[in-house]
Amino acid sequence: MNVADKGLPVAVPSTALFTDQYELTMLQAALRAGTAERRCAFEVFARRLPEGRRYGVVAGTGRVLDAVENFRFDDQVLGWLRERRIVDEPTLEWLAGYRFAGDILGYPEGEVYFPGSPVMRVEGSFAECVLLETVILSILNHDSAVAAAASRMAVAAGGRPLMEMGARRTHELSAVAASRAAYLGGFASTSDLAAGFRYDIPTVGTSAHSFTLLHDSERDAFTAQVESLGSGTTLLVDTYDVGEAVRAAVDIAGPGLGAVRIDSGDLLLLAHRVRHQLDELGAAGTRIVVTSDLDEYAIASLAAAPVDAYGVGTQLVTGSGHPTCAMVYKLVARAGSDGPDAPLHPVAKKSMGGKTSSGGAKWAARRPDADGVAEAEVVGTGAMPEELAPYGLQVRLVRGGETVAREPLDAARDRHRRALAYLPMSAMQLSRGEPVLPTEYA
Repeated sequence: MNVADKGLPVAVPSTALFTDQYELTMLQAALRAGTAERRCAFEVFARRLPEGRRYGVVAGTGRVLDAVENFRFDDQVLGWLRERRIVDEPTLEWLAGYRFAGDILGYPEGEVYFPGSPVMRVEGSFAECVLLETVILSILNHDSAVAAAASRMAVAAGGRPLMEMGARRTHELSAVAASRAAYLGGFASTSDLAAGFRYDIPTVGTSAHSFTLLHDSERDAFTAQVESLGSGTTLLVDTYDVGEAVRAAVDIAGPGLGAVRIDSGDLLLLAHRVRHQLDELGAAGTRIVVTSDLDEYAIASLAAAPVDAYGVGTQLVTGSGHPTCAMVYKLVARAGSDGPDAPLHPVAKKSMGGKTSSGGAKWAARRPDADGVAEAEVVGTGAMPEELAPYGLQVRLVRGGETVAREPLDAARDRHRRALAYLPMSAMQLSRGEPVLPTEYA
């Protein structure tokens, strides 16, 4: 759910300038050449996964649908383009009436993908499709990178809840998108209120070290927090001496203290010490939350520790070392000069240097083995083989310019959980290796 679903007024800015200038200059040249209205198919795919990743996560689809709906050139934008002489007057007149009227197909949000997977296909005239390249890629590359990191962290956490806490480590608008992608990837909550408001994600947060330092003593700080938020709150215990802080926390809040948070030091050692101390003080139900620049490997190293929840910031919102998925948006088929209803002809880039692409609008299916576990990502052109039809991956997202597949964020979150369950067990390993499924071209 987002704020629009709640019936609240939302100011939605135009996304028309979330584009690169060459998209407009190509449009101008194509309009002059008479090729702008040729029917085309563009595909989004990644030639390879980021190093160390064994699967990718499709995230940002819902945001892409919003961006396409709001891709409008209003008077202010047109005036700026005219003032800068970025395109000529006939092109400005064409842009004034721009509305995407084509079709978009793609993997549903929350699905996993592999090298060569046709994650999204945009069909329509060259003019209307080429303008969407940058905004689509910027959303999918960012959100899918964060969702992949979140998914790996959720796997490493083994069912223990994860809290997204990275808003202060990225751009303020990226933080909201990152929270959404993290929730899709398996995180339970966010500290970012804008993300909670916009996407209905559960929010969390209690206090920082500054709150303890504000007071004359740690006991005063804990007393103020408990009196305000109740004994079920989470007290931060590593401002001074952890042992003394835990003792004071239980003394003030009682055995019903909700949780303690450790934000520095040797987390593995401290978690064991604090758990033993809490149990001795009669606070066996008090949970231990750890933060402090965690990534999936740090989380995995704490698997045997008595940790109940993790808070993750920097590594999550930066994709844990891979802030982009290197997805590209390529023309794969177009009509010729033989009329608007002519069949689309495959086209492909054939240059050297690992940047080749495969022509033709593609279908995709995930073939299972005899036990029902996925064994290959099959990609092809033409008609999908009948035996693969039940395992097709693409769904129609936009038909004739109208969105037809909008869904709640929780639906995408649930889909991701199911997609992971369908993969081989090796997908759950954090070790480096090849993609967990091979991509076969039919």
